[in-house]
Amino acid sequence: MAYEEILLETEGRIATLTINLPDSRNPISGATMVTEIEDACRTVQNDDGLSVMIITGAGKAFSAGGNVKAMRARAEGFGGGPMEIQNYYRRGIQRIPLAIDAMDLPVIAAVNGAAIGAGCDLAMMCDLRLASTYAKFGEVFLNLGIIPGDGGSWFLTRELGYQRAAELTFTGRVIDAVEAQKLGIVLAVYEPDQLLPEARKLAEVIAAKPPRALRLSKRLLKHSLRTTLADFLDICAVSQALAHETEDHKEAMAAYFEKRDPVFTGR
Repeated sequence: MAYEEILLETEGRIATLTINLPDSRNPISGATMVTEIEDACRTVQNDDGLSVMIITGAGKAFSAGGNVKAMRARAEGFGGGPMEIQNYYRRGIQRIPLAIDAMDLPVIAAVNGAAIGAGCDLAMMCDLRLASTYAKFGEVFLNLGIIPGDGGSWFLTRELGYQRAAELTFTGRVIDAVEAQKLGIVLAVYEPDQLLPEARKLAEVIAAKPPRALRLSKRLLKHSLRTTLADFLDICAVSQALAHETEDHKEAMAAYFEKRDPVFTGR
């Protein structure tokens, strides 16, 4: 698929998805943007040669969220009756969290600037988040008299706990990168010119792990959020049986006893 509003680049086992509408602060609610992000996620997910994806924004913003001007004008799907608007969300932006959640390789958000509304939620959909000193986060939907229609409350509550998520949602306040790190929204904060290099450095550490075991590990982390302990242990047993039969496991064991760096092949 030829992309118009995003960039998708790969180097080694790392893919980088860049939201590429810097002049309008990288809105993500339009049909083209949704389709392209969904397609990029599927492309990366289905490529066994990739192990990590970084998501970032072009220019000064990560993503300013939805198109507020279109919302005011009741354009681009924001018009019509309740059924039409419901379908606009279900068939539109809600495809993004489903696409990211379906990925069994780690996703890192490199939040270079403002991550507001749906942009904040996009960052929260990722497994790991790093931020620039210029980054700002805001769950600002209530300020506009609406709710996080992209499922942001689901991600925010799981990442921060109910009380922290409630405070950010109910107040609609915008926080800087320093507070975001204190709250646990981001792992670390870097100067703008260091953000992508540091994100890539983290991605390289992850990408150096055995590819199949890495994907199994992410699946287990996801399962842990929605299964009982007994069911989860069954899944662990099956996943471990698969891992034990990989060539990469045998290589890891050989490298350990031979006191050398392993060379993984993804088999």
